[in-house]
Amino acid sequence: MAKADKKPAEKKPAEKTPAAEPAAAAEKKPKAGKKLPKEPAGAGDKKKKRSKKNVETYKIYIFKVLKQVHPDIGISSKAMGIMNSFINDIFEKLAGESSKLARYNKKPTITSREIQTAVRLVLPGELAKHAVSEGTKAVTKFTSS
Repeated sequence: MAKADKKPAEKKPAEKTPAAEPAAAAEKKPKAGKKLPKEPAGAGDKKKKRSKKNVETYKIYIFKVLKQVHPDIGISSKAMGIMNSFINDIFEKLAGESSKLARYNKKPTITSREIQTAVRLVLPGELAKHAVSEGTKAVTKFTSS
């Protein structure tokens, strides 16, 4: 017999020891991948749960201001809805007026100057003066930070 005909001796696998089992289990784990959620049997005809629409409101801000002014007073949900509508209405009026002012002056941007002028035009007398002073204070605080 020639050496080429000989087969190498096969080693019998050693019996598994308890210490070797975790290493073998670690090798057998599949690589991390996305797991698909299991669907229930009647998932096709089941109604989908409606997702809530993200409605943006001023409610949390109204509440914060209320607590700054009157910490011991609350507000009903109906009153909160009215206040939210009021703020949306004023916002639309100011945005529309400032947009017109920018268009009249052939400017592509609404700046704080257009907003201030719109406030003076839309809000009456003393309310406009207070709004302008509060707005100026807010812009100053924003630019300084």
